[in-house]
Amino acid sequence: MASTFNLFLDQGTTFSANITVRDASGAVRDISSHTARSQFRRSYYSSNSFSFTASIPVGTDGNVLLQMNAQTSTNVTAARYLYDVEIVSNSSGSVERVAEGIVVVTPEITR
Repeated sequence: MASTFNLFLDQGTTFSANITVRDASGAVRDISSHTARSQFRRSYYSSNSFSFTASIPVGTDGNVLLQMNAQTSTNVTAARYLYDVEIVSNSSGSVERVAEGIVVVTPEITR
């Protein structure tokens, strides 16, 4: 089951967040043999989406790094979105959702 984390993104700024993947007992998982991906949308059914750059820098520490540069975040309309993070096994191709929640994008004033 995916963990729930809410994210806050300031429009027009560089965004970065770490999501730590844990097993059912709460121990950090080794995800070094996986790749990660993540998107957010206005609703579950929306065809328009934005993607975080999702990476697994080390793997043994269970961290998935989500990033978005300032140029990209400028183009995201200020609103509430839904997101998830999936990891994909490099060996089997199996997909697992490890995190989900709300992304709140606050409007940019200085341009």
